[in-house]
Parts: sequence; structure tokens; C-alpha cells
Amino acid sequence: MFRGSIVALATPFTQNFEIDFDAYGRLVDWHIERGTDGIVPCGCTGEAATLSHDEQKQCIRFVMERVAGRIPVIAGTGSNNTREAVDLTRFAKEAGCDGALLITPYYNKPTAAGQIAHYRAVAEAVDIPIVLYNVPSRTGINMTPETVAELNKLPQMVAIKEAGGSVDQVSQIRGLCDITVLSGDDSLTVPMMSVGATGVISVAANVAPDRIAAMCRHAGAGNFEAARDLHYELMPLFKGLFFETNPMPVKAALARMGLIENVLRLPLTPMSEGGFARLEPILAQVRVI
Repeated sequence: MFRGSIVALATPFTQNFEIDFDAYGRLVDWHIERGTDGIVPCGCTGEAATLSHDEQKQCIRFVMERVAGRIPVIAGTGSNNTREAVDLTRFAKEAGCDGALLITPYYNKPTAAGQIAHYRAVAEAVDIPIVLYNVPSRTGINMTPETVAELNKLPQMVAIKEAGGSVDQVSQIRGLCDITVLSGDDSLTVPMMSVGATGVISVAANVAPDRIAAMCRHAGAGNFEAARDLHYELMPLFKGLFFETNPMPVKAALARMGLIENVLRLPLTPMSEGGFARLEPILAQVRVI
């Protein structure tokens, strides 16, 4: 159902730490013009953790209205509080989103039984396509392939963003069920697509949307030679955008490109001078500045 380059969209802020909706709208239009296949507002890269729920809903509605049906919108609605996840997912449904991205509950680290109960509660409350999101580095837990297969029995569970850093895990998931797999690691997009993933929910697409989209199109068509060429061309960017905590580097890059202000909400701070001194040559090398 979901495929290609789906950007995990950064949320721009003004110097007063308010949401910069003018810049937000320009980013949405720019992505559509550059061939991005879908947009995720309010994910980890969108700093959802520092948005109030009202702000999160404002962002989701704004992106939906700005996109105006041109490409799919998958709203980030996850929480480690199941009631909150239900509320945000219900709003995404009411706003007309094409899907909802729900991270595995973080910090409280539920067992597989708790993970299944969490997602089942959301699915029973809201009829919307749901993208599971496995990112152990953020949550402290791994969603096993067996858990994914069990959840895939629910009709709403149509896809998973797999950011566990393991092509082997993708292979196991695809061996157990036919859920759509989207890479959650830019550097593993082409390897994951070679074993059945359909695309990526991408950090790097914030900076190089046209080439991430082209890489996914080539891989999706089985033209892995062309996909590999773009993979190797962009590999320095994939690594550079994680020199410091995401989205600190990507916001520094977008600011250097003149697209947003380099403003984050605490406890995140702008990328360090030393970190950016390493990143800026990479931005020049991959021709985004």
C-alpha cells in the first residue's frame, strides 16, 4: 500500500520556538515538486516528543490541507500511553490521513503481549491503515518478527517501518507474513528492498528528496545497479545526518540550504560547531549546497 520515498518530515520552528507554518508549507510543496512519494508529519524527525498534542494535531491537519491529496500522508500518532495513541490516531482518521505511524511504546518497554494488546486497542478504536514502527535504539525494545506476524492478522496493520538495523530481521518478517516493509534506515534501504521492502521512511529525503525517490524507484523496478549507484553517492549523507542525535544534523542541513531556521526545542539543541564542520563538506560533496 505504501512504497517509495516517504519523508519523515522535520518540523520547522521560529526563533521563538513556535511552529513555523510558512516554512512548513514550503517544505511540503518542495517535497512534492521533487518527487517525494509520501509524507510523515510528527514522527521522531518531526520532534513529536516536544510537541503538545494540540500542536501535533495542528501539524497533521496543516500537512493534510497543504498536500491536498497529491501524495499520501501518514501521520505520526504513536505514544507509550495507549489512550493517547488512540486519541491521536482517531484525529488522523478524522483529518483524512492515509495512514498512521505508531512507534512501539517507549520507556515502559512492554512485552510482546503488551505490544500486541497496545496495537490491537488502537485498531479496535480506529479504522485506519496503521504502520508499525520498530526502532529499538529509541524505545529500548525490539518488536520480533513473530510479533509483527501476529499483528499482521489485524486488517489495519498494513506495514512496518523497520529501523532495527537488520536485513536479517526484514527477511524473517517477510518469511512469516506479507506485511509491507519500509526501511527505517536510509543506509539499509537498498539492501532491505532487495529482500522485499517497498521503500523507506527517510530522514535523508529531507535533504535530497529527488535522489532518494529515484533510488527507491530504481530498486522497486529491479534496477539495482542504478539504485546502488545512488546508494553509494548518498552514503556519506546517510551517515552524516546521524553524527549527532536526529534531527539535529538534518535541521542544520536544512538551515544551511536556506529552507528553515536551525531551531529545535529543548532538550535538543542545534548541532555543535564541530559536528557541523564535519557535516558541511558532505552537504557540498552530495551537491545539496
